[in-house]
Amino acid sequence: MENESIKQMWRNYLLSIGESSDTTDENYTAWHFDNNERDANELAELVLEGTKRATASLYDSYKNGEEIPKVGDLSIITNWSGIAKCIIMSTSIEVVPYKDVDEEFAATEGEGDKSLEYWRKVHRKFFTEELTEIGGEFSEEIPVVCEKFEVVFK
Repeated sequence: MENESIKQMWRNYLLSIGESSDTTDENYTAWHFDNNERDANELAELVLEGTKRATASLYDSYKNGEEIPKVGDLSIITNWSGIAKCIIMSTSIEVVPYKDVDEEFAATEGEGDKSLEYWRKVHRKFFTEELTEIGGEFSEEIPVVCEKFEVVFK
C-alpha cells in the first residue's frame, strides 16, 4: 500500500506539469534501491544530489510478471521506509550481459568510487543474493537491465 508521501509527491508532480489525477495518462511505480536500509537510503540521496543517474537490475527478476522498464517510465524513488524522495524518468534501457557492463555505465550509476571494479564487486554480490532467492546462479553472462534516468521532480 502506498503511503501518503508517495501520493502527495505524485499529485504535486502532476500539478507541476499542468495535469491532475483526473486528466493524466501518466503512470508510475514506487520503489527503493537495494535490499537493505542503509544502502537504500544512501542511494536515494545520491539520486537527489545528481551523482546517481543510472541503476542496474537483474533481467531474471522480471520473470514474475513485473515489466522491464521502458524509456519514458516514471518512478517515485523512496527511502527504505517508503517516504517519497523524488521522481525519475527512464531515459535509456539496455539489456547486456553482466560482463559487458562498461566503465561509463558504472560511473553513471554513481556508487562507491564510480569505478567498474567497484560496480562489479557490489553488483556481483547483490545479483548472487537475488539469484539465490529465485533459484538461479550467477555467471558473467547473466543479463542485466542497465537503466539510465533523470530526476524530473524533487
